Amino acid sequence: MNTHTQKFKVRLGLFIMGGLALFVIGIFLIGKQKNLFNPVFKLTTTFYNVSGLQVGSNIRFSGINVGTVDNIKIINDSTVQVDMLINKNVQRFIKADCEAGIGSAGIIGDRILIITQGGDDAPLAKDGQHIASKEPVETDAIMASLKVTADNTAIISNQLAEITVKINNGNGTLWKLIQDSTMAENINQTIVSLRKGSKGLNENMNAAKDNFFLRGYFKKKEKAIQKVKDDALEKKADEQKAIQKEEKAAQKVKDDSLEKKADEQKVIQKEEKAAQKVKDKALEKKVNEEQKVIQKEEKAALKVKDEALEKKAEEQKVIQKEEKASQKVKDKALEKKIEEQKENDKGEK
Repeated sequence: MNTHTQKFKVRLGLFIMGGLALFVIGIFLIGKQKNLFNPVFKLTTTFYNVSGLQVGSNIRFSGINVGTVDNIKIINDSTVQVDMLINKNVQRFIKADCEAGIGSAGIIGDRILIITQGGDDAPLAKDGQHIASKEPVETDAIMASLKVTADNTAIISNQLAEITVKINNGNGTLWKLIQDSTMAENINQTIVSLRKGSKGLNENMNAAKDNFFLRGYFKKKEKAIQKVKDDALEKKADEQKAIQKEEKAAQKVKDDSLEKKADEQKVIQKEEKAAQKVKDKALEKKVNEEQKVIQKEEKAALKVKDEALEKKAEEQKVIQKEEKASQKVKDKALEKKIEEQKENDKGEK
């Protein structure tokens, strides 16, 4: 096979690109699962038994996967520490009083770590903070409890079967109540007699109330009953007044607290204004001093500059004076040279 053909090179390039793509996708998926590319913060908790929880197991908060188990290590013979990595964007929802528990992703799913919701007034959990935990319920303990329940159910079923057999065989009072018509008729007659006796008793009581000798007794009894009712109503009214008084006192305390809080707020605002005023004065003083220093430095620099210019002007005058003197000397020398030239010319003539 010719390994230098264009077709082979294209296939080799596609194979390498596919391998690199699979490698990058694998790195991305593993990094996403291990929170390598997302900002996280750390929490720790301890258990007596982690019940099969493993490093890399998901962590759920309110039913949502928010992190993974980073490390599991044994501290001593009764304590196992679990380190958690939680997404940074859910830190504002996790409170310091949240509890960690171990559950399952399904009926027979993998073990996961579950963080419960905290109280409204609790502070937020900080990075590296230790939170409380709830021990998981072992499957063996559940099976043992179900076995006890099943055994008890079997015993109850056997006893119910025995009772049913006895009833069907005509043994016991319950069978007589169900099957014996004579006993049922006797019970009906007893109920009718009780109704008649109750009716007669009511008639006798009404007749006794109308009796002259017993009328005072019944009136006294009615007055006593009415007095008990009135005392109960009066007690209830007193309790209602006491409750209203307590509510007013509580409201007054609340109003006083709000008023005190408002006064404290005013004092704080006043102090803040005073502090701001002092700060502004200090800043203004600092600015003025700096401005004065700058102006003084500018004046000094300007004076130095003027002195330099003045010195330069004097030097320029000296130079000009020296140039004039030099020019004068040159002119005298030239004049002398001209006279000498004239004398030479005159001598030659």
